[in-house]
Amino acid sequence: MSNEPGGPTAAQPDQSDAVDPGADDRSEATGPDADDQSGAAGDHLDAGRPAPAPATTALALLATGWLAAMLWSTREAISSATAGVTAVSLSAFALPGVISAALVAGAAVGLAAGEPVARRTERVTLRFAVAIGAGLLVGLLAALAIDLSYAGDVTTPTIAGTTAAAAVIGGALAGARNGAVVGAVAAAALGTLIFVVAFSVARDPLFNLFGAGDSQQSLVNAASWVSRTESLLAGLIAGGLAFGYLTWARRRVVRDGGAAGPRWPAYLVAGAGPGLLLLLSEVIIRIGGRSLIDLAAALSEADAVAQTSLGTSRVDNAIWVLFVGALTAVVSFGRTLGAPADDEA
Repeated sequence: MSNEPGGPTAAQPDQSDAVDPGADDRSEATGPDADDQSGAAGDHLDAGRPAPAPATTALALLATGWLAAMLWSTREAISSATAGVTAVSLSAFALPGVISAALVAGAAVGLAAGEPVARRTERVTLRFAVAIGAGLLVGLLAALAIDLSYAGDVTTPTIAGTTAAAAVIGGALAGARNGAVVGAVAAAALGTLIFVVAFSVARDPLFNLFGAGDSQQSLVNAASWVSRTESLLAGLIAGGLAFGYLTWARRRVVRDGGAAGPRWPAYLVAGAGPGLLLLLSEVIIRIGGRSLIDLAAALSEADAVAQTSLGTSRVDNAIWVLFVGALTAVVSFGRTLGAPADDEA
């Protein structure tokens, strides 16, 4: 009876065989599951870090080259003018192309300068300062080139100052946290600008195709359809380039063992970005280049109508590019997603 359980002489359990219930919990906490949890936490941190932008140096060189080409073509057009009145009119017509090129060049160069900083530190202020400094450098060099090579008339300071401002604004945009989206917007916008210039070759054949005749109404209708065709194609190109750039960035992230990369909101913003840049260019033109536009519009009633019509056409084109580009990029991304697996019964 003395060895009955609970008795005073009951055998005590061997302390060496006793099991600490917390030991298993502690061992489990430091076992493979804990490693998985820490790895999941690391993946979560990687997922929160934006994907880096690929080929920023090449993009900066292309955008800078395009800006140089726009500055050169504008100088040639102004130099070929036989009268000061013609030079003012040509300057007003060429200003939108120079401003949009400067905006994209400032963004591309700012991105190329800011991405190395983004890979080394999380300090947003430093990255923004480097990007805007690069845009400022582009603007100053462009303004200097305009002052040295353009004819010293009333239009030169306006073109130089507005171009410099556009480049600085582009550099500020490049200071955004998601470099891949900024790169996609810059690449798509650059492709859109090049397409618009190349499309001029097809304008005359399209005018005839859309029924341009001797009457004024037929010319207006044909011009409207040509403008819509150009805007639609520009939007498709913008969305396609934005999708391709972000997909490239996403594949590089996955290849390097990182997170999945940009998701659909990034594609939406990147696809709409070129249209937004075109609208921003129009704002810069109407603020910084207001004196030049007003001077050109004051030359004659026809010039006034032309400047108003061109401004409206640029806004309409930007809106088309914005919506068509965003839709194209999102739909293209959606087509890459696999169908969801059927739930098992």
